[in-house]
Amino acid sequence: MPSATIELIVSAYVRLRNRRALDDMRELRRGLLKDLQIAAGSDSRRALEQVQEDLRIIEQGLEQLRLPQVTPPQNEWR
Repeated sequence: MPSATIELIVSAYVRLRNRRALDDMRELRRGLLKDLQIAAGSDSRRALEQVQEDLRIIEQGLEQLRLPQVTPPQNEWR
């Protein structure tokens, strides 16, 4: 189940074209994922799944920033 909060945050950073913030979020979650995997147990399964889902959402945001930006054509009537 994706977190609506992380989706809103990633969406805002994409609109602002703030790649650094997304990279920082990704690195933080990668570290958290590593720590959770080390302490793997039945109690951490849900947390692992949530962090992996957060990473998926962040990666999607970063991919949007990698895509070429297309600007709409100027209105010729002006």
